[in-house]
Amino acid sequence: MLYLRKLAKNMMRLHDFAPTLHDAFYNWAIAISDRAKMRGRTKEAEELWKQATGNYEKAVQLNWNSPQALNNWGLALQELSAIVPVREKQTIVKTAISKFRAAIQLQFDFHRAIYNLGTVLYGLAEDTLRSGRPINAKETSPDELYSQSAIYIAAAHALKPNYSVYRSALRLVRSMLPLPYLKVGYLTAPPARNPIAPHTDWERSHFILNHEGLQQVSKADKLISQSPQRLQSSATMDKSLVKVDVPDIVSVSACADLTLPPGAGLCIDTVQGPIYLVADTWEALDGWLDAIRLVYTIFARGKSDVLAGVITG
Repeated sequence: MLYLRKLAKNMMRLHDFAPTLHDAFYNWAIAISDRAKMRGRTKEAEELWKQATGNYEKAVQLNWNSPQALNNWGLALQELSAIVPVREKQTIVKTAISKFRAAIQLQFDFHRAIYNLGTVLYGLAEDTLRSGRPINAKETSPDELYSQSAIYIAAAHALKPNYSVYRSALRLVRSMLPLPYLKVGYLTAPPARNPIAPHTDWERSHFILNHEGLQQVSKADKLISQSPQRLQSSATMDKSLVKVDVPDIVSVSACADLTLPPGAGLCIDTVQGPIYLVADTWEALDGWLDAIRLVYTIFARGKSDVLAGVITG
């Protein structure tokens, strides 16, 4: 306890002499977080967690290219959300989600931030389910939150399969994935890969993502009953369907272009050229961006076989 107090005081002195140093605020936040952990769920702990989040925020403002600071900021917010009144909790949780996601966008293979994002989404799903209140069309359902949580936990496990914490968490959430796929959902696609087709010609349809890539599902295919192999061969025969193999991906990003229909634009740049799609909402776009990037990152790290075992084993 005495050590922590001395460390906090030293950080304050450093702040007095060098108030713009990223490390000063970052280390100060760590010291405050350590003190907060010892206070349980008390009012004092709440104040300490608020101080810690404030210092992480300052650290990030001074060095935005710090995935570890963003991850720690998210963790501090997650801890704070467990103490504050219910009316404040959801806002804090959503802010924590944004910090974990920002950390991953800076470092795609940052498995701790990936795992932490999965856990905070799982907690949000639990809270939403326990509340018993009706979910409106603009909100994410508990089932979808559970599925999103499972994607991140599966990805963290694929990147670090020997971590027992990830392995245990995966056993809990694996059934929440849309097996034998990692992600299933809707995207709006142009006809025959013609990105400048009139907006009325674009079609909203099912897409599936697994360890091999992303592909559009034709209306003739039964998504539930078809195997991944049959869907893949079907897409190969029908050249009008979008299909992106993971090794062909160059980059994945959000995009805004007047040639795209209204909505959340997605650009997958491949060795054959860019592919444009539109997600239903900006929140849905975040999920697709993360999932595709994670699948590519896992491939680039030589761990696709681990991910394949998770979703098809």
